[in-house]
Amino acid sequence: MPLNGRDSEFPSDRVHKASITFAADDVLETSTSHRTAVQQGWLECAVIGAVAAFVAYFSMCAFRRAFMVLEFPGVMLGNGPVELKTSLLVSQILGYGISKYLGISVCSQVARQRMWLMLVLLIGVAQAALILFAVVPPGWMLLAMFLNGLPLGMIWGLMVRYLEGRQMSDLMLAVLSCSFILGSGVVKDVGRWWLHQNVIPDVWMPAVTGFCFLPPFLIAVFFLHRLPVPNAVDIELRNERISMTATDRWAFVRDYCWTLIPLLLFYLVLTAFRDYRDLYVIEIVKELGYGAVPAVLTRIELPIAILVTAVLGLLSVIRNSTTALWAIYGVMLLGMLTIGLGEILFRLKGIDGMTWMILMGLGAYLAYVPYNAVLFERFMASTRATGTAVFGIYLADALGYTGSIGLLLSKDLLFSMDSRLAFFQMFSLAMAASGTVCLLWSGWHLRGEFQAETTNNEHIHKQQ
Repeated sequence: MPLNGRDSEFPSDRVHKASITFAADDVLETSTSHRTAVQQGWLECAVIGAVAAFVAYFSMCAFRRAFMVLEFPGVMLGNGPVELKTSLLVSQILGYGISKYLGISVCSQVARQRMWLMLVLLIGVAQAALILFAVVPPGWMLLAMFLNGLPLGMIWGLMVRYLEGRQMSDLMLAVLSCSFILGSGVVKDVGRWWLHQNVIPDVWMPAVTGFCFLPPFLIAVFFLHRLPVPNAVDIELRNERISMTATDRWAFVRDYCWTLIPLLLFYLVLTAFRDYRDLYVIEIVKELGYGAVPAVLTRIELPIAILVTAVLGLLSVIRNSTTALWAIYGVMLLGMLTIGLGEILFRLKGIDGMTWMILMGLGAYLAYVPYNAVLFERFMASTRATGTAVFGIYLADALGYTGSIGLLLSKDLLFSMDSRLAFFQMFSLAMAASGTVCLLWSGWHLRGEFQAETTNNEHIHKQQ
């Protein structure tokens, strides 16, 4: 009698089919678990990377910027026209600028497994220079500040190397950028606190402040080193980031020179503007009448840090890198508009000095921070150029700090009769105008680059 229906299946067949069903369910469950694990790993990497980079660079600010609250009123370098503080600042920036030139090649080609050691050595040399600053005769302080700046200029590039080329690079780099906006004010307030305690000589304040921030720096570097490398999805979305040879670097400059030239010129002036505000903020704040306000620098920089981080963080939701790149140009133009309108309103007595300082900082950092974070990250992703975002960042930085040194010396040599505040106000309007022109000039050439690439791709498609 033939078997039919369920009875037509032998027990072994039923077991086999059941095992296939269970296996399929296991595969589905495993696939779902894998996707969940990947998503959780991606989020965990973004959070840890952002926090660790923020803490590391925030702590680094103590080794570079705390000494800036020292004042040497009326003290000149020798018998010349340049103030001692200006000389110390120029000496540090000179070392910092040379470090940026070195970083063009070093930071773009250093092996990832060696970056943590390099970070520790760089911060160690900077701290040793601050100790040297405290013990040497005044005539040797210039050398100490040069040695302090020399290693610090490469730390930013190593931070970016850990974070670039990922799905959430924009957000992580925005958080990283918040570190030097907020850190600059906080470490100066910490330095001022040490000075007011009268427990150490003033010249020891930079070194003591550095020791305070050394433990968090080392802990943050430990977590940065443990970040996984970008995965396949990261590479697909943001292009693979590989170390650049000298040939790669020259090819990048040659291929995009007409877009880069106005960007670099703008950054040269922008860095000088941002540095002048940062280096002489104590003198400017006192002229405005806020010198006795507690934690005044933190009060100025905190809203700037929050707003800039929020604006740049929003760029992370734009998946198309070309669209994001144009949005970045728009943010930088908004920064120039903020500086121009802020200066005009202040001259017309429409805003007070505190609001004016915030607007000057907000405008400057809306344009400055993208250069150090998302501008070249999105540029590399949209153009699919070979290399790393760090190369573009350091190419701009090297020229930028050259402009900063020129501005500091120009103030003392050519505009010595003007106060720090008056000179800064004069420079603000020039900054807004020249920055707008350079950004529009660069954007015009970038548009041509994209149009040429689109035409070329269409031609290749027709041939196929």
